[in-house]
Amino acid sequence: MLTEPNPIDRPSTVLKNEHQIILRVIAVLNKLVTLSESEDQFETDALSQCVVFFKLFADACHHAKEEDLLFPLLEARGIPRDGGPIGVMLHEHNIARQLTAQMADAINIVRNDEPNGREQFHTAAHQYIELLTNHISKEDNVLFNMGDSVMTGEDQTSLCTRFCEVGCRSFGGRKRDELTRLADDLESRWLSDAPSAPTLD
Repeated sequence: MLTEPNPIDRPSTVLKNEHQIILRVIAVLNKLVTLSESEDQFETDALSQCVVFFKLFADACHHAKEEDLLFPLLEARGIPRDGGPIGVMLHEHNIARQLTAQMADAINIVRNDEPNGREQFHTAAHQYIELLTNHISKEDNVLFNMGDSVMTGEDQTSLCTRFCEVGCRSFGGRKRDELTRLADDLESRWLSDAPSAPTLD
């Protein structure tokens, strides 16, 4: 019989570590939006890198682990989707995808010297920052605790293994390690005294 996994080996710990990386890039996005709004300094390339990170790491890698692996298991263990926290998280994932697409479209508008691109980017970025910050807090402090309480030790061990398999994939042609390095680079360039992103192994 499998023993109860150490907290550092739990799927919730893996996802919380990924949340910290995402929050650091959200902090970069917030800094860049502030520069654009207060100093008219629209850093197109850096903003585009943030959007790429959100699309590939936050969504294709992180949200895929939740949607394809964690949430179905939690449903099987009795946590409801409809009318429950899983349904709320899925809805917010979809909104985040829409906002990421809006940010990408707005950057293209700016690059094409068309009007209102910056304003469109600012609106979508502010909504994304608020949404993801609150979303991460709800998962870290509510849903993941619920999940840890209903999953067996075998569930947790199996899910960690499957998370590792996802982490070995390529996302938009980039490996997970490349995306964490992108986060590190954005932090080092735009945030003072930014800590290094944690490893996810």
